[in-house]
Amino acid sequence: MPTTLSDLTDALLQAARRAGAEAADAIAVDGSSVSIDVRGGVLEQAERSEGIEIGLRVLIGKRQACVSASDTRDATLAEMAERAVAMAKEAPEDATVGLADPDQLARDWDLAALEMADPAPEPEAAALEDDARRAEAAALAVKGISKVDAVGAGYGRRRIHLAGTNGFSGGYTRTSRSVSCVAITGAGTAMERDYYGDGRVFQSDMMAPEEVGRLAAERTVARAGARKPPSGAYPVLYDERVASSLIGHLLAASNGAAIVRGSSWLRDNLGEQVLPAGLSVIEDPHRPRVSGTRPFDAEGLPTARRTLVDNGVLTGWTLDLGTARKLGLSSTANAARGTSSPPSPSTSNIALTEGTQSRDELMREMGTGLLVTSLMGSSINPTTGDYSRGASGFWIEGGEIAYPVNECTIAGNLHEMLRSLIPANDARHYLSTVVPSLLVEGLTLAGA
Repeated sequence: MPTTLSDLTDALLQAARRAGAEAADAIAVDGSSVSIDVRGGVLEQAERSEGIEIGLRVLIGKRQACVSASDTRDATLAEMAERAVAMAKEAPEDATVGLADPDQLARDWDLAALEMADPAPEPEAAALEDDARRAEAAALAVKGISKVDAVGAGYGRRRIHLAGTNGFSGGYTRTSRSVSCVAITGAGTAMERDYYGDGRVFQSDMMAPEEVGRLAAERTVARAGARKPPSGAYPVLYDERVASSLIGHLLAASNGAAIVRGSSWLRDNLGEQVLPAGLSVIEDPHRPRVSGTRPFDAEGLPTARRTLVDNGVLTGWTLDLGTARKLGLSSTANAARGTSSPPSPSTSNIALTEGTQSRDELMREMGTGLLVTSLMGSSINPTTGDYSRGASGFWIEGGEIAYPVNECTIAGNLHEMLRSLIPANDARHYLSTVVPSLLVEGLTLAGA
């Protein structure tokens, strides 16, 4: 039985060849995670998981099939390969399937420079429990908090290795550390809740647990007495914690899979203005100590910094090899995959150009309107860009917070919404998606 992830992917490829595959790629993922939940100062739940998953994709002509397993015995690898080949022979033909050419493959990446894994040892469960207790105690110390609904701390380490019959072989390790807290104020129908959480690649970069608990509690207390806002057309300021959802809609609409299906509201906007002049969207998969960093994509292509929107103009689609071939273009090295599915396009480490004003300055500029701090539900038409979401936050009068609001709906069209964005300067730069608070003009509010 293979002993390393590299040996395991090599063994899968050899099994695929013996079973009759013309080409194949294999992925092996193993990892461990620890999570601790505390309630009322008492340990409520402790979980530790360890496991390995393997995936094999085989190609016969222009047909492909994927299989996966969590058993690494030699007999299992042989059975996986035989099943995958049998499935591929029955699969429909797709002229765009195929591995990368050898001259397209990533080589000589520098994992040390990317700092994707913390060299510090895994924290003891007692240390995670202490983090959770400290966050909970800090939240309960804030006046107005009736209880803490959930507080937890966790750690994970994950290793990935990818190999193909085209000659590619590479892998990397990721780590993550987190603390989160959800607090409650009031009771019954007057109950309100909010949260705060911090997650980092390196444990030494973490916020103090007390700060996490305090921020969760202060956010919660500020929501006490929430009511519906007035209905009408008003400017809406998306707080930094939810503003990335707007850019997420743009990323989804510029994904090559949506373009191929013809189901994107951006399908006719390539080379056109989709954001205000001066705003750009940059993808940088090589940012150190960031959760979305990766040296190569799921097809072994070298990742690189690229501009998706340049000075407001949409410059291209997000593509893997398959979608690129369907569109007559080149891959942007954005393939992602799990162990049981073929590659598909996906972005990582996105940043929107920041503005020069703070969130409070944008509030004063908007005068009267809605500050959104939480979104729920979603009704987004992927073809037209029509937008409708439930929201809660704060009503703004005279540029200042007047009262908390809930149970309202905001609606508009993403074409117009994105072209009217005004960004603040409050993005958190350690996140994988770096988007500041965003002011949007003229949305329709349905409240009281």
